[in-house]
Amino acid sequence: MSKPITEFIEKYYLHFNAAALVDASKGYVAHLKDGGKMMITLAGAMSTAELGKILAEMIRQNKVDFISCTGANLEEDLMNLVAHSHYERVPHYRDLTAQDEWNLLERGLNRVTDTCIPEEEAFRRLQKHIVEIWKDAEAKGERYFPHEFMYKMILSGVLEQYYEIPRENSWMIAAAEKNLPIVVPGWEDSTMGNIFASYCIKGELKATTMKSGIEYMTYLADWYTKNSGGKGVGFFQIGGGIAGDFPICVVPMLYQDMEMHDIPFWSYFCQISDSTTSYGSYSGAVPNEKITWGKLDITTPKFIVESDATICAPLMFSYILEN
Repeated sequence: MSKPITEFIEKYYLHFNAAALVDASKGYVAHLKDGGKMMITLAGAMSTAELGKILAEMIRQNKVDFISCTGANLEEDLMNLVAHSHYERVPHYRDLTAQDEWNLLERGLNRVTDTCIPEEEAFRRLQKHIVEIWKDAEAKGERYFPHEFMYKMILSGVLEQYYEIPRENSWMIAAAEKNLPIVVPGWEDSTMGNIFASYCIKGELKATTMKSGIEYMTYLADWYTKNSGGKGVGFFQIGGGIAGDFPICVVPMLYQDMEMHDIPFWSYFCQISDSTTSYGSYSGAVPNEKITWGKLDITTPKFIVESDATICAPLMFSYILEN
């Protein structure tokens, strides 16, 4: 079987940060082969960076058991799915003036670094359908998590008329088809979260129709308790922030607050981040700091790849898929 990415990085990625990438990838493979499970956390704009092209395959091939992501990553994969041809790339974004940025706003283009998301074709196209699903649930007295509402919209087929990329390139479609467990901490600060809040303010929806962050934590606690036996659950963190800090805290919560003293620590840890180790940031914290918080054990395999996830994650996922 041809393994072009494996052969390339094992030949050339021999030292320093490159070697850390290889070691972390091998550790991920070993963890799965030993029967372990893996959580992936997505911070930043990974969906707008089209990480879904390879993350979807990771999901389909059972290389991911749980995802924690920001609300932006949850929705932006679907925005790319239904509005890809309307996106605009701005490679000279560093040279934009304040007036240039205002002109983008007036054209309905919201910029994420070098990529502009079209408001009408992306946000409003999803809004049209998700609002009906929210209202239908409320009318029936039903409550769901943000990702469950998204799954319902995907599986209903209402978005298929808009598809502008191959369905196999959408990690949300892959996740919905497997009913992959997801937590979306801080969902309220996403575009869909803002839209949901606006309907609550107008009195057209109740906030209680959407399950909350506390309920996400209890959902994760139940899943972790049931799935952390044997080799345990690994933690592959892209970026930092709430997408990473929220789920990793489930272990000290169970151990310290629930007094479940037999709960296992996370059994593998890797972070891809370009955050510097300074100023008390979670994103820049070295893995060993997590030992003091009861998240990782002394013996947990720990890796940090200090680089851009848009460069490193596809390479690492390719290695994992080849092995």
